[in-house]
Amino acid sequence: MGPLRILVVGAGVSGIATARALLRDGHEVTIFDQRPDITAGGGAVTIWSNGATVLDQLGVDMVGAGQPLSAVRVTTASGRPLATVDLDTMVSRLGAPIRMVPRRILLERLLTGFPVGRVRCRSRAIAVSHAGDEVRVDLQDGSTVSGDVLIGADGLHSLVRETVGAPPARPTGWCSWQGLITLPRIAEPHVARMMIGAHGNLGLWPAGETQMQWWFDLPWAPGFSRPPRPIAMIRRHFAGWSDLVDEVLARLTDEDLAASPFPHFRHPVPDAGIGRVTLLGDAAHTMPPTLAQGTNQALLDAMVLRRALSESTDVVSALRRYENTRRRRVKAVSWVTTQQVSRSEAALRPVSLVPDRAVTWALTRFLGWTSHRGIAPQMVTAPMEVR
Repeated sequence: MGPLRILVVGAGVSGIATARALLRDGHEVTIFDQRPDITAGGGAVTIWSNGATVLDQLGVDMVGAGQPLSAVRVTTASGRPLATVDLDTMVSRLGAPIRMVPRRILLERLLTGFPVGRVRCRSRAIAVSHAGDEVRVDLQDGSTVSGDVLIGADGLHSLVRETVGAPPARPTGWCSWQGLITLPRIAEPHVARMMIGAHGNLGLWPAGETQMQWWFDLPWAPGFSRPPRPIAMIRRHFAGWSDLVDEVLARLTDEDLAASPFPHFRHPVPDAGIGRVTLLGDAAHTMPPTLAQGTNQALLDAMVLRRALSESTDVVSALRRYENTRRRRVKAVSWVTTQQVSRSEAALRPVSLVPDRAVTWALTRFLGWTSHRGIAPQMVTAPMEVR
């Protein structure tokens, strides 16, 4: 297959990563985004070994970015140990590091060496159509662009997803209050913490230097009425869970919670795209952040899509092959993320009886199986070609 004209809707992490992958194979790639500039919202993301492998393929240098992690320590709200996941063992078996990275830094690294002229901001897509062997995108400014392939990487409320008839996302009944905070010091910078209570859970994950990614998960439903002082509500739920939790709660203000909450949604993974249109990242499979796999699964999408296009002489069959390759595994990840872990102390007690090495082994096997590890070594790294 010769060079293709590829249109990508969405200039987030998934859209930029996919464009990098396809530019490296010599395709002509243009990204369209409705925002005035390329910015990264939110706090930090966990780059697991599966995502780190793809970033390395794309020539993205992550050395010194964020905080490498060695363990995830899970306890109950009262401090009872449940499990410690040995991330060093996972890294040795999966072959790539695990780190917490501020989203801003991840996007900066993805854009290093990237031809930013390939991104057209203030370009809102409003309609998609097929015309013979082309796919067309109508933009809000009245213009129309055409190409050989359209990739919808436009997130939770994806226009491209709507055009292929995929069902909308459904709320899970939970939400996250989250962000980044700078502390005077972090005692164990390589250790991430998760705490589980009867009616909520939280995470405190070091994100580099003295930054800490924090989140507090609580029930949520459509029609939720945001309290005038959300920090007071968060403190009522989580104060006393640990000294570190209390330190974070004491430093947070209502302003730190201004962008929250972030309701959890889950997309039914669609059976297929239509013609020369496909979906990628959150547009294909928005999922709760329980396993911190959203960004990593989007990176895996980019790897598999690149492989499918590089090995086929027919565009449409290549897109369907990509979707079929990803569907079963991403469905498994999505299902696991919906298993809410909040439980009473009594219900969680059996979990503490499972050896830590068994927990580490199970998670390692699961991530290995869902990550298409056989594909990664076969993808040849090459410089990006700008067309």
